[in-house]
Amino acid sequence: MNKAILLLALFLFNPVFSQKKQNFQLASPNGKIEIAIVLSDKITWEVTHEKEPILSTSPMSITLNEGEILGKKPMLLNSKKESIRTSFDTPFYKKKVVENNYNQLVLNFKGDFAIEFRAFDEGVAYRFITKKKGDIVVKSEEAVLNFDKDYPTLMPYVRDLRNPKDPFISSFESHYENKKISEFTKDTLAFLPFLIDFKNHKKAVFLEANLQDYPGMFVTNNKEKSGFEARFPKYPLQEMNGGFNNLNKLITQRADYLVNTKGSRNFPWRILVISESDKDLANNDMVQRLSEPPKIKDVSWIKPGKVAWDWWNDWNIYNVNFQAGINTETYKYYIDFASKNKVEYVVLDEGWSVETNIMKHNPKVDLKALIAYGKERNVGIILWSSWMALHENIDVVFKNYTDMGVKGFKVDFIDRDDTKMVNSVYEIAQKAADHKLLLDFHGMYKPTGIQRTFPNILNFEGVKGLENNKWTPNDDVPTYDCSITYIRMMAGPMDYTPGAMRNATKSEFKPSHSNPVSQGTRCHQLALYTIFEAPLQMMADSPTAYMKEQESTDFIAKIPTTFDETVALEGEVGKFVSIARKKGNNWYLGAITNWNSRDITVDFSFLEKGKTFEADLFTDGLNAEKAAVDYKREKITVDSTTKMTIHLASGGGLSAIISPKN
Repeated sequence: MNKAILLLALFLFNPVFSQKKQNFQLASPNGKIEIAIVLSDKITWEVTHEKEPILSTSPMSITLNEGEILGKKPMLLNSKKESIRTSFDTPFYKKKVVENNYNQLVLNFKGDFAIEFRAFDEGVAYRFITKKKGDIVVKSEEAVLNFDKDYPTLMPYVRDLRNPKDPFISSFESHYENKKISEFTKDTLAFLPFLIDFKNHKKAVFLEANLQDYPGMFVTNNKEKSGFEARFPKYPLQEMNGGFNNLNKLITQRADYLVNTKGSRNFPWRILVISESDKDLANNDMVQRLSEPPKIKDVSWIKPGKVAWDWWNDWNIYNVNFQAGINTETYKYYIDFASKNKVEYVVLDEGWSVETNIMKHNPKVDLKALIAYGKERNVGIILWSSWMALHENIDVVFKNYTDMGVKGFKVDFIDRDDTKMVNSVYEIAQKAADHKLLLDFHGMYKPTGIQRTFPNILNFEGVKGLENNKWTPNDDVPTYDCSITYIRMMAGPMDYTPGAMRNATKSEFKPSHSNPVSQGTRCHQLALYTIFEAPLQMMADSPTAYMKEQESTDFIAKIPTTFDETVALEGEVGKFVSIARKKGNNWYLGAITNWNSRDITVDFSFLEKGKTFEADLFTDGLNAEKAAVDYKREKITVDSTTKMTIHLASGGGLSAIISPKN
């Protein structure tokens, strides 16, 4: 064999020689979505839906220490395609069973790495996988989203002035700004998830899942094309106490890398959910599917439920024979209220302890007595803590309060998602599970699937909820409520803290600290208990307010916080949404609108055929346009053939509990 023939043979048969250009396709099970992957000097992907462009040619790569770039001049070793058709149970979710059907392509490359692509009927995802010995240092990641046109977006920008020098310090509480891609606010960042509107009834939401030992993703504008580029917070090297009441850790020095991590690992999923109908975005399971299964084998001790909450209402109870405030008498009153109304928990928010050392109690709060008082009345106690105070003494804190009988912790002021903080969140979750403690991560980045891995995490903030809105008269809250249902909620539960009994029209809303008011109608607030996913769901108003509105309180108390089935009925992003959920034999219906009043048609075909049901229905009253507290309650008979046109007032809503009659 001469030299020329030998070289040709090596080129043809040696798998480490990459062709100049290689193409791969992967379709969704229904064939509507297609991923096109091209290997040349870089690795790029494109996504189409029914042959229409969704994502234009977009590169991906990871840069390691010593200048190694996973994705530059890739040399393909082999590829493998397979189809997966499976399902799994979800104990504390919006449905009992999640269907997990997708087609998968894994490309294995020289250099001990691979990229895994998955195509679902609802969207696509990819992730890097490394198989290197020892540890690796990730310097940066290239994740790009390019589009063929200048589409409108709904984008949550970083708006945290507490540390303007470091945009990665954020409370992750922002309204969505409706701007075209080209109008992305220059020299700033936005966080996930966000939405792209293709103006042909199709929309896409970009988010991430299975974020472990890695920083969260932000995006900035792609200056060369119509799209976005990823940005990630570098690893913190030095920190100092700072922020609100000195409860944060501010970063004074960052490394020049993202993470020093295991060389053999899976990286986070990059996800693009695609929808032909807006309502489908309100019932999507992509993050749940792409996250690791539960690490807790026995979940019998995990009890979702509602929480009587003190902070939003400023401990403002009256017509009592004691001084209301952060004291034992006040909390006993909250416990009595919770017990009477079958509310599972009471949270003791800031002030029950020294904020920087939660092992030191406020002398006005007899915690042991309150835990015993609650236990007698079947009400559990949850304690608020800053992340800093908990993190610095976590083993001692958890053991001490578990031994006392506390049921869980509301962990606040996390405000970061760099690798160090992400790892801390996992550590807290694991140690809380070890002590059989529930968690509500407040002041938190958006959820990325850890709620499936650690089902003792029952809620997250990462949303601009009612507690924030009580001071912001210029915020358009009803429109935001009708947006987060389709965008933020796709990432996971939301600690929005609904339940205001003082409700205001757009013109009448005014900020108040001790007598806070919600924007929109009473029925809008009632509907949020069905619409917003929150296995641990707050009741934000005071016992006094709820007892004055006992009819609404009784109704809220009957709505579960987890469900067996979910059906998105109708909706349009930013305008309105209607959702039905089932628990046991009962169905729960909720609908809300923005500041535009509208008539919606509720189709009850989600009910079981051949059965008759009674609907306990709350709708906006005839005078709700002027008096937002006005509502009408009626009980009507419905079945699967029923269709009803219902009027939603400005900022209004409807809510119903539907029970079988036979």
